Amino acid sequence: MSARYLIFYLRFVGVSALLAFGAALMPGNWMVEIAGWLDIKPFPDAPLTFYLARNLSLMYGVLGVFLMLIASDLPRYRPLVWWMGVCAVLFAVLQGVVNAMAGMPAMWTFGESGWNLLGGGLLWWLDSRTREEGGRE
Repeated sequence: MSARYLIFYLRFVGVSALLAFGAALMPGNWMVEIAGWLDIKPFPDAPLTFYLARNLSLMYGVLGVFLMLIASDLPRYRPLVWWMGVCAVLFAVLQGVVNAMAGMPAMWTFGESGWNLLGGGLLWWLDSRTREEGGRE
C-alpha cells in the first residue's frame, strides 16, 4: 500500500482539525444555540464553560497544525505516527468514559468516541501497512 493514503489521511484530518480555530473565536451565543440544536441543554452561560470550550477548540486546532507538519515530511516524522494512533485509540476510550460520567447523551458519547476510535484505528492501520516504504510517496 502506498504511503500516499496515509499522507492524504493525515492532511484530511489535519485540515478538519484546523477548522476548530474558528470555533474558538465564535460568539458565545452561537455556542449556546449549537448546544441546543445538539440537544445538550442547558449550556451553562458561565466564563468557565466558554473558557473550556474555546481552549479545547484551540487544542484541536493545534493538533491540526501538527498533523499537517507530519504529513509534509512523513519520513522525518514517521515515528510519531504510530504514537498518534495509539494515543488516539486511548483518547477515544477515555473520552467515552468521561462523556458518560459527564452525563452526555448516549448518541453524543458513542458518536464522538466511536469516530475517534475509528479514526485512531485507521491511522494505526495505515501506518502499519505503509511502514515498510518509510513514508515515501
